[in-house]
This record gives sequence, structure tokens and C-alpha cells, in this order.
Amino acid sequence: MDPTISVSKGCFVYKNGATRAAKSKTTPNKSKRKRSLGNSSLLGPEITSQPFYTAYGEIWQQLHDHILQLQQESYSRTLDQLVQYLETECGSQVEDSEILPTAALLTGINQTDHLKQFEALTQRLQSRAKVCVLQSRDCSTLKGAIESMVFNLIEGQLEQDSEELEQEIEDRDHKRLRRSQCTMKQLNSWYSNNFQLEQRKRQLVIILPDFECFSSHVLQDFILILSSHCTALPFVLVLGVATAMTAVHSTLPYQVTSKIRLRVFQTQAAPTGLNEVLDKVLLSPKYAFHLSGKAFKFLTHIFLYYDFSIQGFIQSFKYCLMEHYFAGNAFSLCTGYSQALAKIKLLISDDMETIRRLPSFRPYVEQINDCKRIIAILTDDDYLKKKLPQLLRDCLLHFLNFRCALEFVTELVGDLPRCPLGKLKRELYVLSLNKKITSLPEFKECWQMLSFLSKDEFVAKLMKCVTKTEEFMQQEIAPLELGEACLAAMRPQIQEVRQLLDDVVLSTMEAHHPPPPTVESHTESRPITSRQELKAQLLQRSKQDHQPITEFARSLQRILQHIENQIVLPHLRPLQEAPPLHELFVFSDIATVRRNIIGAPRAALHTALNNPHFYMQCKCCELQESQQLMGTLPDLSVVYKLHLECGRMINLFDWLQAFRSVVRANDDGQDVDQNVDQEQIDPQIQARFTRAVAELQFLGYIKMSKRKTDHATRLTW
Repeated sequence: MDPTISVSKGCFVYKNGATRAAKSKTTPNKSKRKRSLGNSSLLGPEITSQPFYTAYGEIWQQLHDHILQLQQESYSRTLDQLVQYLETECGSQVEDSEILPTAALLTGINQTDHLKQFEALTQRLQSRAKVCVLQSRDCSTLKGAIESMVFNLIEGQLEQDSEELEQEIEDRDHKRLRRSQCTMKQLNSWYSNNFQLEQRKRQLVIILPDFECFSSHVLQDFILILSSHCTALPFVLVLGVATAMTAVHSTLPYQVTSKIRLRVFQTQAAPTGLNEVLDKVLLSPKYAFHLSGKAFKFLTHIFLYYDFSIQGFIQSFKYCLMEHYFAGNAFSLCTGYSQALAKIKLLISDDMETIRRLPSFRPYVEQINDCKRIIAILTDDDYLKKKLPQLLRDCLLHFLNFRCALEFVTELVGDLPRCPLGKLKRELYVLSLNKKITSLPEFKECWQMLSFLSKDEFVAKLMKCVTKTEEFMQQEIAPLELGEACLAAMRPQIQEVRQLLDDVVLSTMEAHHPPPPTVESHTESRPITSRQELKAQLLQRSKQDHQPITEFARSLQRILQHIENQIVLPHLRPLQEAPPLHELFVFSDIATVRRNIIGAPRAALHTALNNPHFYMQCKCCELQESQQLMGTLPDLSVVYKLHLECGRMINLFDWLQAFRSVVRANDDGQDVDQNVDQEQIDPQIQARFTRAVAELQFLGYIKMSKRKTDHATRLTW
């Protein structure tokens, strides 16, 4: 019998005397190779050599490094406390005690975001203890959990020894343990041989990152086993709790909790981490790329109302960045001012046409009064290139001034009652880019609340705004390339606010009646055409005649009017009023982002099954009409299109007959088996139909009926 012939199907591997390939001895270069592979691109050199791809790579690397730095800082706040607990309190436990030291790390509901926290914790503890990370998928049974723990602890040590002793790499395969050998007895002997002679016992840290996913019975028995071996093995347990501490108390009964000494650690909340990333990275004036108000709001709403995933938000932002730069080389100008000047020389005629097609370019051309200049800027690429430096400079300065004004106004209105304009920078950022903020009723409500503040409260609030804005300008704006130009525009306005604030401080609360209106002012007023206008005018005059105005109120209104006219109106402008070519720096294609980030699986499945040519792009599946049926379509597509013509209950025999008539139809559309008895079905066609129906049932479109065995129930409408 042929050795490759078997009763059951299978794969047969012939080694032909081949042995396991020896690993290279240059183990220290592994990290370098990984970094080089991580920077490799699936795109060809014709794409990676383009200016837009270079600009995209540079700005994404800067953003990514900045985000990683913030995350490492946020992780270290909790990890420092956790490591200190593991080193001090857990290290000083009584040897004869069977109480298991346990740390509960409240990570938040999104587990994928916090895997990096456990990776950072593992790296911090590698030099001080032996660490084992157990996933719930590997611990479905108690035996599997013990085997995974022992295997990871022992084999991790062997791998570390093999890196230090390169001459024994080939013998490493003989040292590997089998799963059946991974027992607590084996772990005890291994620990006594390696760490028993050390003055300070090395701890064995067991990390369970997804505590809620473990079986309660497996977890209870696992903890009891660890506590029973605490006298010989210094175990420390770390639980990653995603929900709340009530999950721990509900999972572990008293006989288990009495064997552990629990300490709770709280990590940074996901919204707090997102606000930190938004304020310090995405809204930082260091980067030329910006999101429009709608795109920014869309990404934050996905985070707040769907997944609470910071990593998901970062990947969505990266997609927006890719869409922006991959639109063409003209968008490579979205970078620093000096780099943009160097990239202008690389633009070709098609790139200049891309710039001319920007929506803000037409109003810029229409405001030019000279016809020769209009013709030159529309037809001469060299002339437009000469104009680009000033246009780019105006855009970059506009966004720097916008960021300074955003800092000032957020500090001014962020802590007002009910927060009409929001209390975070991202909320005011979205409002300012979408609409003219001074026309919003929320803005008027904020100004009214500010006018109701007492003198001391108003002076303290405005002094804090001025101080915070000056610090922001000095730390964030001044080091930038166009920082001096921005400071030259913003500092006089801030200094004038400080001077007006001095007038508020020196003002008194004495009431002064306004002078009565003269007859000339009454006669020069516009004519009254209705009773409503007469009533409103008389009411206004009565208020002016009888309402006393204090010196403090007058100076307060003066400073609020200055802030509105000199800071808010000129700088917190919506995108419609931004300088020309601002589209090069702002991504606003919200439809593309919504279509690609938020999937529509039902629509995609319907399109794939109803018209396979949309995805497969094969000529045999090309349809003239969406309702057309052809035998060249995939069997699943034919069955799906036939099931759309049925009602709630589908007769399987009729369905099979229709399927056969479509599949075996000739070119004229006539069935070649018309004279054959319908009861005689080709087994091959029946098998294809059965497989297609099973696939359709797997997709959730039908289910087999319990009332009628020869019918299927349609689950869609």
C-alpha cells in the first residue's frame, strides 16, 4: 500500500533527513532586524520615493513617538507603585505563611489597550523576578493552567541562559520540557536548583491580564494551589480587572479570599488618557496637520460611545493622516515652513492643478483685481510657486494664533456653571472650527455669566487666563519656526487685556446714572414702522434712563468686548473663514472615514452575494442588471439571489429545482434537462446546492424549520 494513501484525508510531510535549522549566533541583532522590518513598507519604491509619502512618514513618526512617550509616562505612575508593592510588602512576607500576595490592577473595560501596560510591567520585573503571563485562552482547565505556568517559568529561564551561552544553543532542544512534565514538583526542584542559594528569594510573579475571562472554578483551584506552595515558592499574583472590584468578590468565595492578601491599584481612566493625547499631541502647535471639526468630533464620538479604545482612536487618526497625504504630492506641503519651501520645488504641473482645485483657492483668485495676475496665477505654474510661500506662511500662522486663542478662551469659560461651551479644549476646538462661535447662544450665555461674577472672582479668573496663555506661548509657541511672528501678533492683545484688567481692579462699585438721551438722538433714530418696534424702543429707553451703571460694570464690559473683538473674532474663526489653501493642512473628508472605519457588514455581504463582480472583478460574473441570474455566478450567489424571491418559508425542493435550472441553463436560457424527470437530480448539483445552503445558513440568512422538515425559514427581510 502506498504510504501516502490513507482511509482519512491528511497531510504527509517528508523531512528527507532535514534537521532543525540552527539559529544564528548574532542574537543581539534581533531587535535591530525587527526594527528594520517594522519600518518596511508593502508599497513599491515608486510610491515610497514620492514627496507625499516622505512627509507622511516623518510626521507620523513624530506623532507616534510623542504618543508612546505620553503612554509610558502614564503607565509609569501606576507601575511604580505596583513594583514597589511587589518589592517591599511581598518580599517581606513570612515564609511559613500560606497567604498569597495579590495585586488587583483596575485596567478599564478595553483589554486590548492595556496589554502594553502588562508588557511594560513584565519588562520592569524581568531583572528582579521571574514573570509568567497567563491568558484565559490557555487556561480552560486547571491542568492546562498549571502546565502553562510551569512551562513559561522554566522555559523562560532556559531561553535566557541560551542567549548568554551561545555555544549551547544546539543542545537547547534537548532541555525543553514536555507538557506532561510541567508539574508543581518539577517547578519546585527547578527553583531550588537555580535560586535557593540566593540571599533574597526571587519572586515568581503570575500575571492574569484578563481576570474576568477565566473560569471561576479553575481560578479558585489555581489560587488555592499557589497559596499552598507559598512556603516553598514565593508566588505573587497580579490580576488585571477590567470592570470593578465587585467582579473579584463575586468570583472568589471566602475560602479563597482568606488565602490572599489583596491590594488594589487604579490605572488612568480611558477618557483621561484620551484627553491627554488630544491636548498634548493632536492639538499641539508643533504639528502642521489638523483635523476638521466634524472629523475630530466623529473620532471622539467613536471612542466615547463605542469602544473606549485609545489604540483604536490612534489607528483611526492614522487613517485620516494617510488619506490626507495620499491625496497627492501637493499635500506634502503639510509640514514645517522651511521643509514646505524645499518641497515647493519638487511640485509638477499636476500638483499645481491640485492646488488650484482646492475650494478655498477660488475665493482667493476672485479677490484679485488685476486681470493679468488672475491669468498668471491660473495658468503659470512658476508664478503660483512664487505665491505659495506667503500663502503657506499665512496658513501656519493662522493655526498658531488659533491655538493661542483656544488656550485663552478654554481657560476663561471651562469652569463656568453648566459649561455652555464645554470644559475641555477638544469641545471648544470642534465648535470653533464648525461655526462662528460668537453667533452661538452658548457664547452669549458664557459672556453673561462672566458679567455676573464678583470683582474678585473675575479678576482672579482673568489673571489666571493671561498667565496660562503666556506660559503656553513661551513654552509651546516660542521654540517653533514661526513662533516669533505668532508672538508678535498675540502678545499685544494679551498685554492690552492685562492693562484693561488693571482698570477693573481700580474700578469702584459706585453707581452712575447715564446722561438722558438728547432730542437729536431721538430724531436721528430710524423710523418706527410697527407697534412692536415702538414697544421695544420704549422699553430700552426706560432701562437706559433708570438703570444705574457702576464703574466696575463699565470696565468689565470693556474688557469682555476687547476679548471678543480682538481675540475671539480674529483668531477663533471657522474653516470657511480660514486663509486660502488651508485644505492642505486640514483633513475634512468625513464621508471616507465613516465608510472605512465604521463597517457596514450587512451592506457589504449583500453587495458581495448579489453582485460578486463588485469584489471579484471577473468577466464571467459581470451583470447587466442587479437582478440578473447567470449560471457562471458562484453557487452561494445563485442560492442567495433565489432566496430573495421567496417569502418567509422556502421549500427546499423548489429551491433546488430553481438552482438546477440556473446552473445548467444553456446560452439561450433554456434548460437542457427539460425532458428529464425532475425527481432525477444530478448528485453533483445536489451536493453543490447543499453546500451553498449550509454556507447561507452559516451567514445567518436562513435556518432550518422545525415545523416543516423540507422547508427553511428566511431570517432577513
